[in-house]
Formats: sequence, C-alpha cells, structure tokens
Amino acid sequence: MKKIILAAAFAAAFATAAAAETIKIGVTPGPHAQIMEKVKEVAAPKGLDIEILEFSDYVVPNQALADGELNANSFQHKPYLDNQVADRGFRIIDVAYTVNFPMGVYSKKVKSLEELADGATVAIPNDPTNGGRALLILADKGLIKLKDGASLKVGPADVTENAKNLKFAELDAAQLPRSLDDVDVAVINTNYALEAGLDPSKDPIAREGEKAPYVNILAVNEKDKDQPWVKTLVEAYHSDAVKQFIADTFKGSVIAGW
Repeated sequence: MKKIILAAAFAAAFATAAAAETIKIGVTPGPHAQIMEKVKEVAAPKGLDIEILEFSDYVVPNQALADGELNANSFQHKPYLDNQVADRGFRIIDVAYTVNFPMGVYSKKVKSLEELADGATVAIPNDPTNGGRALLILADKGLIKLKDGASLKVGPADVTENAKNLKFAELDAAQLPRSLDDVDVAVINTNYALEAGLDPSKDPIAREGEKAPYVNILAVNEKDKDQPWVKTLVEAYHSDAVKQFIADTFKGSVIAGW
C-alpha cells in the first residue's frame, strides 16, 4: 500500500511539473529583478514557471518582447511604453500596475538645490520620457520653468527660464550614478540608484512626489493579453506576499502601485 501511495504521489508531482507553463520575462537589474524573483516563487505553485532575463537598458526589453524573445517585461512606466509604441510601432500593451520608483536628485558636491552655483551641470536621462520627467522635477522645485503645457516629452530646449544658467548633460539612465563625480547634480531613476549603492529614501537632495503616471507596469504583446498565464502572472505579482516583500526589502524606496 505504501508503495502505491508513493507512486501515486510521484505521478501527481510529475503531472504538475509537466503541466507547468514556462514564460520569459525581461527586467532591469536591481528592484525589478529582485521583485520578479519573489513573483516567480509565488507563481510556481500556480503552475507558472518564470524565466527571468536581465537587460541593462530601457530600449532592448521592448524590442525583445515585440520580437517574441520575451513573453512579458517589467521595467517601465506607462508614459515610457506609450512613447515607445508611438515611435516604434510596437503592439505592446500594459496589463497591470507594479511598483512606483520616485525619482531622486543626487549630488556629491552640494547638499541642497539652493547651493547650486551659476552654470552648474545637471545630468538627466537621455530617453524622452525620463528626461522630461527629470526636467519636471527641477521645474517643480523652482530651478527652471518650462513652456506652457509641458509634458513628459519636454527636453532642455523647452526650458523657458533658467535663472542659474544650468547646463544639462543628457546621459544614458544607467550611467547617471557614475556621473556624480563629474557633474553637480544628477536626476537618477530609483532602480539605477539602488544598483549603484545609493539609498533613494535618504540620499537624494530632492525627490519626486508619488505621482500615479509613473507607476511601473507589466507589459505583454497585444495578442497575448487574454492568455491564461497573463492572469496568473498578475495574480502572483499582486499577491500579499509580494507586497510585503517590497515593503520589507525597500523600506519606502520602492512602493507597491496597486
């Protein structure tokens, strides 16, 4: 009888493993990768096996998803995806909110924005939406003024008032933490700040508010939006276990956005 029970248990386990569906998800290093590891853990008992692939920039993960090399990605906010879709014609859509990363202004040379000297150099991301987001933070803090109706697509050319004659260095987002030795301040995305050993809850000399448009998303190809694995993935990400992991691990630097 014992052998029969063990054989039945083995058969059931084998059937479950055989039934598991494997998907590939692209993430950027740092929080997105860490969180997805927890999502993978939660999704496994639901029959979904997640293979996590890390990308070092913001461009390749959408191209890889569009090309079918990925089933989903988790690294961007919706304004960035909307811009990519408009520029590149991707048939990619968002299926769920994930986390919010309030952007920060960092410096090794000054302790406040008020200390910035005339002609100081400010490094910002060189992609359209995150660069615009950085400029909106500077405008919100009173350092510059932007043209009327400014949106995420603004760039340095859209600055209408610049009392301190700030110079803008547009750099790849991943390179911004390294630029701190060479510029006066840098506006850095939280995931890259964390990856560089900065503390986004304590180190910024200024910080973006928790604005809903910048909540990050899970994205999939439009043709896959109704696939059962998408529902399972979203349920796993939006689980209490993942929310608690985010709170315990990042202590306010990264915020659950659902």
